[in-house]
Amino acid sequence: MISRLSVTIVRACLREGSGGSPTTVLDELPLGDDERCRVPVLAGTSHAVFVAVRGSEVSLRFFTAEGELPACGHGTVAALAFLAARAGGSEYRGTLRAGGRPFAGRAVREGTRFRADFEPGPVESREPGADEIALVLPPLGITPDTLAPGARVASIGRARLLVPVVSRAALAALAPDFDGLRAACDRLGLLGCYVYSVPTRSGGIAARMFAPSIGVPEDIANANSTACLAADLAARGVTEIAVDMGDSLGSPATITASARPVPRLGGVAEVDGAVREFAVEVR
Repeated sequence: MISRLSVTIVRACLREGSGGSPTTVLDELPLGDDERCRVPVLAGTSHAVFVAVRGSEVSLRFFTAEGELPACGHGTVAALAFLAARAGGSEYRGTLRAGGRPFAGRAVREGTRFRADFEPGPVESREPGADEIALVLPPLGITPDTLAPGARVASIGRARLLVPVVSRAALAALAPDFDGLRAACDRLGLLGCYVYSVPTRSGGIAARMFAPSIGVPEDIANANSTACLAADLAARGVTEIAVDMGDSLGSPATITASARPVPRLGGVAEVDGAVREFAVEVR
């Protein structure tokens, strides 16, 4: 049956009230996975979040044009803002479930926006092999003079490569070969590559996330990769970070992460007034 579908657009991980990653959020519906993959495409966003309230928990499912993701950080921020706006009041707290894992989330109203954060879960990390580096760096366009030490393969749900470069200028200059990068990531089983600038003395970090394997050549905001970076930096004594993303796409975003006392990941989100409608096949 063909039905009209209404979705809400939430701009997640704003920077100083602007930019952010437009994310489709909607209540759970009886859709097949192919139709779920069509939703972000039809809505004009990179990701869609399906929200289902089940007793005391809220279940989240995340989709891109290429398929389902076990976790999505900025999608979780968007879902928390969506739930908080619907609940009303000054603060929303709930237990969320995604990828088979329950975790706590909250969103605090700040005028027309919401500051949301949640527990990202454990991060698995290892040093990449020389073959992995050799496959990925050429299509990224990273050369020995711009590569900094400390690359890691890290995972929250799915593995991705964290690659440090020497400066924000080196990061901004990247122009990846997306076909080559997708082939390399597919071969290695990687979600994508999160390239970041070495933290400055003041703690400033910028990053870009390239994930053509999931249908997102470059992500405006990638919070789970930021959580992976935060876990890695915590081992070196850095316990709080704020990472700027999205500048290369004209939509500035900022993601915050802390490692202690309990890991938290978040950002500021705004629920857009516009609700988009389109037709999908509901089973």
